[in-house]
Amino acid sequence: MNEADRQVLRRYRLRLVSELQVASLWDALLNRELFTPDMIEEIQRAGSGSRRDQARQLITDLETRGSQALSLFISCLEDTGQNTLASLLRTSSQAARQHPEAIRPLDLKPVVLRPEGLKPESLGVGKQDPLMPTPGKLVPVVLGPKELWPAKLRPEVLRPEAPRPVDIGSGGLSDVCAQDRAKGNANLAYVLSADPCGRCLIVNNVHFRRESGLRTRAGSSVDCERLQRRFRLLHFVVEVECDLTAKQMVQALVELARRDHSALDCCVVVILSHGCQASHLQFPGAVYGTDGCPVSVERIVNIFNGTGCPSLRGKPKLFFIQACGGEQKDHGFEVASTFPEGQTPDSDPEPDATPFQEGPGTVDQPDAVSSLPTPSDILVSYSTFPGFVSWRDTKSGSWYIETLDSVFEQWAHCEDLQTLLLRVANAVSVKGIYKQIPGCFNFLRKKLFFKT
Repeated sequence: MNEADRQVLRRYRLRLVSELQVASLWDALLNRELFTPDMIEEIQRAGSGSRRDQARQLITDLETRGSQALSLFISCLEDTGQNTLASLLRTSSQAARQHPEAIRPLDLKPVVLRPEGLKPESLGVGKQDPLMPTPGKLVPVVLGPKELWPAKLRPEVLRPEAPRPVDIGSGGLSDVCAQDRAKGNANLAYVLSADPCGRCLIVNNVHFRRESGLRTRAGSSVDCERLQRRFRLLHFVVEVECDLTAKQMVQALVELARRDHSALDCCVVVILSHGCQASHLQFPGAVYGTDGCPVSVERIVNIFNGTGCPSLRGKPKLFFIQACGGEQKDHGFEVASTFPEGQTPDSDPEPDATPFQEGPGTVDQPDAVSSLPTPSDILVSYSTFPGFVSWRDTKSGSWYIETLDSVFEQWAHCEDLQTLLLRVANAVSVKGIYKQIPGCFNFLRKKLFFKT
């Protein structure tokens, strides 16, 4: 779907959710091949199954149905007598095509808050204080008594160096590990004492149906093997499912959520596939099944909420998504040095990119948020920033998974998950000519240290 049509849908989303009569639309949507029967069933099961929940999911999924989706949807509205909505969308779509600047998002730029034209010399200082910001440059603000700057209050910088050994009083040396400090204190860290620690499901989609228009993900099997080995070493029972359609992916996830996790302490889900952006309320993005149908990350996460998976209440649920967040290629910006790491002369990186839906627009947030469970004990780690491609080497696997495995191997014995992911983001960000930076949505209530 093009940008103009997406903006039209988002502009009238609230009204569509409020007025759309979905029951009469199903046959029309099938007849015009806008959705498949399986996709219609998924929409009908959305949320509580109410008309509003179905309408909301229909509008969300409509953005993934191709360049003619809006015009076909308008025809379906006319076929079912919903002429007011049809006329509204058709008129707005035509206007948006004629005047695209009217719906273009504002180009917002960061603003430096200081009197315009203020220069360091105007402050009566001959030489500029290095702690003072220069025009166009922002520096971290340290809150505290000035006499404590910067030695005790400077922001911590994570560097890939070994923990410093300290004398423990017996003539020996011991690593200063945060795990040791938090161990046994359930208020500071999740207790991962069970053996096995939990279940880990890896969905590895490599081969896609021809009609999907998606390429084979060469190198993904290397990622899968790495993660199988890594999570087994971290005391997880690992299961692998390969080449699943969207419906099969949902089924596999629901089956995992319905299992009894009472004797376990954690659950991990890894998705290796092509991806795209999609409208969302909490977790952005979607991943493709081998049939070319997307499953939103938000839906994947919500399968494991307190209602769908009661035996994991209060326990950490981790999701690692190796898929594109979009199709923009990040060229980065010039810094003071380095040769691109992690790229050999014969490497052949390619993106897990497909046509996608731009980031979130105006949605019916107040109503929608109230109908969703508050995310708790959840972390979703993405291989790339929303809107950009995620690079995968056809021989050695993806940058993100390769780095994740390496960082876990070196540091999982003494650092918590959030710190590990910071290391991953830093290492991936310096790779290659085109740039990539992983990120995460963290709703964990405590620190998480893997069992090693």
